[in-house]
Amino acid sequence: MATPTAEQINEAMIGFDRLYGLEVLECGDAIARARIAVRDELKQPAGLLHGGVLASVAEALASMATALAVLADGHAAMGLSNQTSFLRPVTEGVVSATATRLHRGRSTWVWDVRFEDELGRLCAVTRMTIAVRPLAA
Repeated sequence: MATPTAEQINEAMIGFDRLYGLEVLECGDAIARARIAVRDELKQPAGLLHGGVLASVAEALASMATALAVLADGHAAMGLSNQTSFLRPVTEGVVSATATRLHRGRSTWVWDVRFEDELGRLCAVTRMTIAVRPLAA
């Protein structure tokens, strides 16, 4: 099975990831990249990008990259742990995410996800653990 391109992933995206505007730029088994445009609907009452959006991007990106790597072996991937630290507020523009795989185990994968604003400033970091389990029969 061929790995889908970023364009194919974006075209097939459904649900929450489509709702908040996730755009996948690259999705491999060691690195994945995406971005989101900040919109008013994604802000908390104080006018900052809601932290839950960044946590969601981290989970989506790490889960997708892991899932695409383990599917051919009959496995599924899903978020197990998401620890996000917010370092700089974001109020506008585009936020870029880069997920780098740290560990590729039999039953868990671990990723670091870095978020930067349009000026390249680090805004948040996430440590994401993905569970790898056999597909249900």
